[in-house]
Amino acid sequence: MAVPQRIPVRFEDVFPHGAFVLGVEAASDFDKVKEKAADVQARDKDTGERVWSVRVLDADPMARKAELKVKILGEVAPVLPDNLPGLPFRPVMFERLVVVPYVDTNGSQPRVAFSLRAGVMRPVGPARRTNPGVAA
Repeated sequence: MAVPQRIPVRFEDVFPHGAFVLGVEAASDFDKVKEKAADVQARDKDTGERVWSVRVLDADPMARKAELKVKILGEVAPVLPDNLPGLPFRPVMFERLVVVPYVDTNGSQPRVAFSLRAGVMRPVGPARRTNPGVAA
């Protein structure tokens, strides 16, 4: 049986109540940090692209963990969506979302954990038409 290293999932399954972006930061490569390298930003092992960590608030009131990170690849940081009037946070959706399982050995017992990666982060909110004369 061949189990993929990156398992595609639907945004709605991971964030059934939606998600809000809190910020974006460069993901650190801890080996580079230890070596005191000039550029410590993590790079994807397959593509060499820079890895960005998007801090996300899971809107599910029953979520085990309210804040988590979704990694996105790109040479520049993903752009945060505009604030929506009346909302304290910026709602977002992630496209091409995948779960990446790994073994976490940081605790007293190794455990299976996962990280999330996405191809694209996009805003959620009122539909905007670029040409009002053309139906969307």
